[in-house]
Amino acid sequence: MNSIWKTIILLFLQSIFLSGQTVQETWRTELNVLDNEYWWGGAVVDGRQMPYSAAHFFYEQLGDVKGNQAQPLLISSKGRYVWSEEPMTIEFANGLLRVTSRFAKIDHGTAGITLREAFLHVANRYFPPSGKLPDTLLFSHPQYNTWIELQYNQNEQDILQYARDIIDKGFPPGVLMIDDNWQVDYGNWDFSSERFQNPRAMVDTLHAMGFKVMLWVCPFISPDSDVYRHLASRGVLIFEDKEKTRPALVRWWNGASAIVDLTHPEGEKWYITQLENLQKKYGIDGFKLDAGDPEFYLNTFAYQDVPPNTHTEKHTAIGLKFPLNEFRAGWKMAGQALAQRLRDKEHTWEHLQELIPGILAQGLMGYAFTCPDMIGGGEVESFNDSTILDQELIVRSAQSHALMPMMQFSVAPWRVLSPENLEITRKMAMLHRNFGAKILEIAKSSAKTGEPVVRSMEYMFPHRGYAEIKGQFMLGDSILVAPVTKKGQRSRYVYFPPGNWQGDDGSVVHGSVRLEIEVPLSRLPWYRKTE
Repeated sequence: MNSIWKTIILLFLQSIFLSGQTVQETWRTELNVLDNEYWWGGAVVDGRQMPYSAAHFFYEQLGDVKGNQAQPLLISSKGRYVWSEEPMTIEFANGLLRVTSRFAKIDHGTAGITLREAFLHVANRYFPPSGKLPDTLLFSHPQYNTWIELQYNQNEQDILQYARDIIDKGFPPGVLMIDDNWQVDYGNWDFSSERFQNPRAMVDTLHAMGFKVMLWVCPFISPDSDVYRHLASRGVLIFEDKEKTRPALVRWWNGASAIVDLTHPEGEKWYITQLENLQKKYGIDGFKLDAGDPEFYLNTFAYQDVPPNTHTEKHTAIGLKFPLNEFRAGWKMAGQALAQRLRDKEHTWEHLQELIPGILAQGLMGYAFTCPDMIGGGEVESFNDSTILDQELIVRSAQSHALMPMMQFSVAPWRVLSPENLEITRKMAMLHRNFGAKILEIAKSSAKTGEPVVRSMEYMFPHRGYAEIKGQFMLGDSILVAPVTKKGQRSRYVYFPPGNWQGDDGSVVHGSVRLEIEVPLSRLPWYRKTE
């Protein structure tokens, strides 16, 4: 759908939602954008446009997290911040930052003079770190998702073969995510007997091979089913009318479904019980909790009268019950032990170039435990068409993932890559595993401090002209990573801050300096600060 029409429709639906709400006041804040001041925040998808400064930008958060995580937060390179407990409208125009909220007051102020000081202030005040981590295997080993290889034909035989191939091709085992259509139906969360002969034995076999097992789930309920009728009779579905007599049927990427109401104590309990039963019956380790986007709750009525974004927050909170979790859509819930991945990427260089800005945006909004989506992208058609498939893109994507907090495969590299490119990709998987202890060390610190695992250059080295650098990042405070994300590129410029930097190739660079380096297809450039 054309993005302009999508925005018009979304704003129309938001107006319908607001018509049923009691809004007593609208809060407004207007700030002058200072000279050489840069801002981050709002929606992770807009990381590609961050930092905001003089250019025009507009974002209405009500009912829209843009398919990924969002926060009612803005922070600046000069230590300033803006926060509201509820969705905001954000606009940069003509040297001004205008923020409004129809649901909660807007807090703003100054905390120091740097981006890092602003972040630490808002993190400690508005989303303090819990001190807990998601399951550590998410960080220390690669993840493998069955979506690209099996699509809607999730079945026991092919899942086991995929796992055996991972081991046979020399890749380290890790978390194995079984994606959509393993189940009987949406809401009937049990293995399909047509495609799974002995799911408990399958899970036991995967465990013996060194994998932990996750299942894809969502809050949707297929209509005209026993589960639908049961939940409707209990009044724990989202409704389309104020009287709560007609369950809403919401359009999503797999059709039209009802939604369990997670604001209702009984609805929340029912959903959690389904997941706990899967753990008890089959030994499942955790869940990929998909959907939950606030747009699905526009123009609906629930047990609690809350903005659509709060439904997303309630959905995300389910993950706190399960240490092995993953989310795509999120609202608030920063600082918590939740694995938050970037939204699905296409198999294009343009989308590969969005990984680093997206990861940086996640960290600056308090989502420290991040995954950059599937290696090479999650668009199925690209991997079934030899005229579209780009081996170089998959290699460079694996390199971009390797020193991020998490690394997730879906397409089987051995199916689509030459032996030479497969070996490069395998080495990237091993590099991530070898860095696992270091990544975990940084993640454990982040769980206590709230600081990002992946950090922007401006965050670590303020006021040195690094604010608009989006093609390199810091892993923690001492490892500089500079992947290549452009087709055919075999050299690139890297900005080295003050200090000595020892490279993966044995070189030593004395900063501060901007230096062109050689980057053959086999190389992921990374440097460790030695002093």
